[in-house]
Amino acid sequence: MDPARRDRTIGSLCLCVTAFGWALNWPLMKLLLQQWPPLFARGLAGVCASLILGTLVLSRKESFAVPREAIPRLVFATFTNVFAWMGLGTVAMKYVTVSEGALLAYTMPIWAMLFAWPVLHARPGLRDIFGLVLGVAGVTLLLSGNGFAFGADKLVGITLALLCAILFALGNVLNRKPLPMPPLVVVVWQVGLGCAAMLVLGVLFERPDVTAITPLGLGCFVYMTLVPMGICYVTWFETLRRLPPTTASTGMLIVPVIGVVSAAIILGEPLGYREWTAMALTLGGVTLALQRG
Repeated sequence: MDPARRDRTIGSLCLCVTAFGWALNWPLMKLLLQQWPPLFARGLAGVCASLILGTLVLSRKESFAVPREAIPRLVFATFTNVFAWMGLGTVAMKYVTVSEGALLAYTMPIWAMLFAWPVLHARPGLRDIFGLVLGVAGVTLLLSGNGFAFGADKLVGITLALLCAILFALGNVLNRKPLPMPPLVVVVWQVGLGCAAMLVLGVLFERPDVTAITPLGLGCFVYMTLVPMGICYVTWFETLRRLPPTTASTGMLIVPVIGVVSAAIILGEPLGYREWTAMALTLGGVTLALQRG
């Protein structure tokens, strides 16, 4: 087989593994949160995953050294990419459905496009504005199910989900220069540090009952540790190595779709005309924003 074609095939397979692995984590995480509090659950899974990925780094004989000048950028990226994205997003899942949480989180490229205007002087064009309108329309439609009559808990969940997307987008815009370390080493540091902070906060403030977990919850925890925070990071880097970045990023839009459909199957969450239309509008807007990126 032609090497370029082989790369595309392997890259596409890795993209599918990554997308399905990250997508199924949404409903399974929702199940786990019925037994363990969010910061504790996500923090413990992330610390375990970072140890597993760290073992892989050692097997590759890569260095964990962090250049002194890169430490502030590493800390900032850890806050936006892990603590905000994973931590706030997981807490949000206590209060919103998977469809709401996933679509709100995946508005990130739209926020990145807006941040790029003042920070990178990348003025949005007509297509970008159209993408923003589509995204806002999709989210608005999704949240309009009860006539926007939100309780306090739902407002907290929506705010946290939006905040995780906005902070992640800001981090991507401000920290565009790659850190001077191998990609997997960067993941180990970021996931390890960010999730350790979540774990400490979870133990101090959430007072988790470790014994409350059932075999089903334990299965969800093991999945969260090994697949989305372990295997999927490896396959994602293989995807980026073998496919154009825009192709890989656009392909990841299947994640919220699979997440919402699987939540309907696993959790019995609603999946009707409103949810499908909201997904189409929101992801259409996100696609336009990614094309600019």
